[in-house]
Amino acid sequence: MKLDYQYSDEQLIKIKDQGLIYACVCPSQVSEQILNLRLLLSYQAKCQKEVDERTIDTHNLIVGAAMQAHEIMEKCLHDILISEGWDLQTLQMPEYLRDLIVEKLLG
Repeated sequence: MKLDYQYSDEQLIKIKDQGLIYACVCPSQVSEQILNLRLLLSYQAKCQKEVDERTIDTHNLIVGAAMQAHEIMEKCLHDILISEGWDLQTLQMPEYLRDLIVEKLLG
């Protein structure tokens, strides 16, 4: 099972944390789901090592679906970051989003 990462776990956590700090949770939610898919794949890798032959197909189906979902969600996150104008080098939320959030809070 070879999973290509566009974003490291640390980068995903950085995006997720900024979303929580600034109450802009859409990129944060996508980051969280990517991290969850990685956990699922890690769990499945352990299962595949210890699996009973009668259930190998189940684990293979889960791995295949999770890998596809991971690829789709990483592309989605990348497209969101570009669309919103995030700095792709530092993964900093753009200033205008922080300003919008402050404006909403101050009403």
